[in-house]
Amino acid sequence: MTVTIKDIARIAGVSYSTVSKALNNSPLVKEVTKRKILKVAEEMGYEPNLAAKQLVRKKTDVIGLMWPTIERIVLATLVTNISKAFEATPYSMILSVDSPETAMDTFKKFQVDGMIVFGESNKISVTTDNIPFVIYGVSGKNETTSPIIDANHEASMQKAVKHLFELGHRHIAYIGHLDTEDALQSEKVEGYEKAMKHFGLNEYIQIINSNGLNWFDGYTAIDEVLGQEKLPTAIIGGSYDISGGILRALQEKGVRIPADISIVSYDNIPQMATMEVPMTCTGVPVDILAEEIVHTIIERIESDEEIESVKKLSPTLTERESSGPPPNKR
Repeated sequence: MTVTIKDIARIAGVSYSTVSKALNNSPLVKEVTKRKILKVAEEMGYEPNLAAKQLVRKKTDVIGLMWPTIERIVLATLVTNISKAFEATPYSMILSVDSPETAMDTFKKFQVDGMIVFGESNKISVTTDNIPFVIYGVSGKNETTSPIIDANHEASMQKAVKHLFELGHRHIAYIGHLDTEDALQSEKVEGYEKAMKHFGLNEYIQIINSNGLNWFDGYTAIDEVLGQEKLPTAIIGGSYDISGGILRALQEKGVRIPADISIVSYDNIPQMATMEVPMTCTGVPVDILAEEIVHTIIERIESDEEIESVKKLSPTLTERESSGPPPNKR
């Protein structure tokens, strides 16, 4: 049988309103009375009616995360870190990897207070019905007026090229997915080209299409690299998975990393340190990115004031064993 607030009031010998205030930790109830009421509630196995509380507050403390997939390791890692970041807040998270339309139907049923949307496409077509939301994407490319968390892929490529340039590399190739509909991937390519020109390496610009973002896409892309008359001395991989494939393919061909070819990868996740050759990587650390996403959606929900429309984050480069001087500098 369900225990109600009135049952607790009867056993504790206090009014219904006093029990209600005590359960909501109101300062209007004396501490000794509050402890007594909480003890009675626990002994009786009382469970609060969350639906009723939500109806009164008009708030569910639930945020929806609209995500394209959790099959890619980086996206799964980011989702895990977002979930951990929510643990330090009053909010819970529900995840949908369905189509935007299906995800929205799910979020409406749960009456979410806000949404986080992965802005992979250049066009965000989400009808939110006035639900506050933020986008993890690229500023200036997504057609939306909602706040955007921008991981600054251009700055990441700048750091990658600068790191390799300072080691002595000039012939630096980029391997990534050249999908013009994916704003995140296109900004990496543009960032690489811009950085190469910045360091006067125009003649060495070499972009190889992996035709995908998975491990096997990076693995097969190496055939095009090794088929050239003059090999690059360094490669920048467009993602963790792509770089893992690049690394394995080169090793199978007898190419030493970094003695023959250095590798720097986009994506700053802990798994980079445990690859076959610990990988030098560039990007916003995944835990910092997750915390910023969570902080921004909560701020969007709770603030009466307009929050900044773009939060462009600062990436870092973590140097590991996969990068070193080119062969002619050793």
